[in-house]
Amino acid sequence: MTSITATSSGASPVVDSHHHFWDLGKFDYDWMPEGSPLRVDFGPEDLRALLKNACVERTVIVQAHQSLEETYWLLELAEASDYVAGVVGWVDLTDPAVGLELDKLQRSPWFKGVRHIWEGETDAGWLDRPEAINGLRELEHRGICYDFLVRPPNLPYVPRIMEKVPDLRAVIDHIAKPDIKGRKFEPWLSDLRHVASVDRMRCKVSGMITEADHANWSIDDLKPYVHHVVGMFGTDRLMFGTDWPVCTLAGSYEKVVSTARKLFESFTELERNWIFGGTATDFYRLRH
Repeated sequence: MTSITATSSGASPVVDSHHHFWDLGKFDYDWMPEGSPLRVDFGPEDLRALLKNACVERTVIVQAHQSLEETYWLLELAEASDYVAGVVGWVDLTDPAVGLELDKLQRSPWFKGVRHIWEGETDAGWLDRPEAINGLRELEHRGICYDFLVRPPNLPYVPRIMEKVPDLRAVIDHIAKPDIKGRKFEPWLSDLRHVASVDRMRCKVSGMITEADHANWSIDDLKPYVHHVVGMFGTDRLMFGTDWPVCTLAGSYEKVVSTARKLFESFTELERNWIFGGTATDFYRLRH
C-alpha cells in the first residue's frame, strides 16, 4: 500500500478526513452536555452504510477523549476496519517522556497524528507553553502530523507556535470555527490569514454546519467562509471532513457530504481531487 497524489485522472479515493467514534461505557466525554443527542455510542458499523451511500471510500478517525486508552482503542478499531485509513490520537504533549509513548504508537501503521482539545483549555495560549512546545518538537522530529483544534481566540498563537516548530506537519480543524450563525468574520478572517501564510499549514473544510444555525442553516450561510478559506489556502491545502457524528446536531452525514460537493462543484476536477482526498492522503500519508 502506498500513498497517492491527486491527479486530473480522478484516481484519488474520496477521504473523510475527520470523524469520531465513541463508547460511553469506556470513556467519559465530559465535553458533551447532559441530555445531548450525541450521548449515544457511535462505532464503525454505524458509519459503514453512510459511507457507501455518500460514496466515501476512506476515513480518518480523530480523538474525542484525552487519554492514551482511547488512542489505543481507536487504533484497534482501525486495524479491524476495511475503510479507516488513519487515526489522529492523543498524547500528553507536556510529558517530558512523550517520546517513549510515541515509540509505541508508531508501531501501528494506522497512527498518523496527534490532537489536543486546545479549544477547551481556559488559557487561550495553552499550546504555546514551553512544555507543550517540547511535545510538538517531538512530533516535528518524527514527522507526525498535528491537528490544531482551535476557535478564533486561539488563532493568534498558531503562527507563533509554528515559528518554534517550522517543520511540523499541521492542519487547522473545522476552519477554526468562525461564528457562522452570527455571520461574523473578524477577527477570525484576519487571524486565519496569518495562519495560512505558513506554507506547511493545511485546513479542514469541516465542522461548519454546527457553527451555523443548527435548525435553519443553508449552503448560502457557508459560502462566504469557504470562499475566504479557498482564497487563503488554495485548493491543494484544503481537505474535506464531515465531523460525524458531531455534525448530526445540524445535519446528516449525507447532507454534509452533498453540501460540500455543491460548494465545490464549479471547481476543476484536479481541485476537487485535492479537497476530497488528495490533500488528506498526502498530508497523513494514508494507506489505501
